[in-house]
Amino acid sequence: MNSWVAPLQWLVFLTLWRMAYETANVGKRSTVEKSFLIERSSSEEVQNPREKEWTEKAVKKYADAQEKKWQRWNEAMFERSD
Repeated sequence: MNSWVAPLQWLVFLTLWRMAYETANVGKRSTVEKSFLIERSSSEEVQNPREKEWTEKAVKKYADAQEKKWQRWNEAMFERSD
């Protein structure tokens, strides 16, 4: 019985088995819920004023660097060769 359906049957069986296990053990878990979301403070709640200053400076320098990079790219791509 080596058909291509056999692995699919095992997959369905194991999935249903796991679902039955999870639903049977719902009440037995601890009451503390884990959160896997990343929690961070908003930019207005920055604790250190220096950090806010450094962040603004880094963003400005990055934007300037990107602008220069695209300017060079445009010049290289669209420069007329005579």
